Amino acid sequence: MARGFADAGAGWLAALARGRPGGRQEGGPQEAGHPAEMLEEDGRRVGGPAPPRGDNALPFASTGPHGHRRRMRERLLTHGGAGLADYEVLEMLLFLGIARRDTKPLAKALINEFGSLRGVLSAGAMSLAAHGLPEECAALLRLPDYAAARLAAAESRDRPILNNWEKLLAYFEQALTGAVAGQLRALFLDNRNRLLADEVVEDASTVASTSAAGAGEAADDTARLAMRRALDLHATALILVRVAPPGPIGKPLLAREAQLASHVARAAQKLAIVLHDHIAVGGEHWVSLRQKGLIGTAA
Repeated sequence: MARGFADAGAGWLAALARGRPGGRQEGGPQEAGHPAEMLEEDGRRVGGPAPPRGDNALPFASTGPHGHRRRMRERLLTHGGAGLADYEVLEMLLFLGIARRDTKPLAKALINEFGSLRGVLSAGAMSLAAHGLPEECAALLRLPDYAAARLAAAESRDRPILNNWEKLLAYFEQALTGAVAGQLRALFLDNRNRLLADEVVEDASTVASTSAAGAGEAADDTARLAMRRALDLHATALILVRVAPPGPIGKPLLAREAQLASHVARAAQKLAIVLHDHIAVGGEHWVSLRQKGLIGTAA
């Protein structure tokens, strides 16, 4: 009897190793009701063993790349792209051109080959295709580079860098067309002298009392308004522009603007903001108060 139990136990273990308790071999992976299949993310069956159902379900519905792709997308949508490594960004771009394949090894191999994410995205389509990418996928990887170039060009037009006289005067030709005489404008700049905003500043100095005290108070008010706006924009520098009537710039106008510039310079200095210049522009005539030595610190 003991030998019979031993033989039965050995048979049961052998059957368990084959996947069928009790020693029955019932159809293998193609058994009715359990076709060989694997779930895609949208629920379609594409091949591979189906996960057991009910209480016997496995921890992972699929061991393919589909769950990983879903998790990557959720991570991107939840936390943004700042936390993604370069190879992960490339991996997700490859999702768009390569279906049902683990793209992480390919992303890492491409970065190794071209040196960086930037190198991959700027590589020619033929070079990418030579490393095993389908032609459509290689073309798709060029799109981020094209988009970046378009965005940079748009930013250059909308936020020009005004770091020399040639660029500044060219900007005036376009920006001051139709400007109203008497306006005080401020060009707010970042630490690269890139234009953040070109705005009209409310200015009481032109209608202030002729007394020195009245003019000084008005200039202080204008300076406070300009500095408040500079802080809002996180500007590190500014250029003031007085739009004058067309024609030569007279000395009375320059004297009044010099006083205003000095008040603004003093207020800006307290906030670690630089007043690069105050320029009076009248049609084709212009005068830089900085070049004239008329910008100082108000008393």
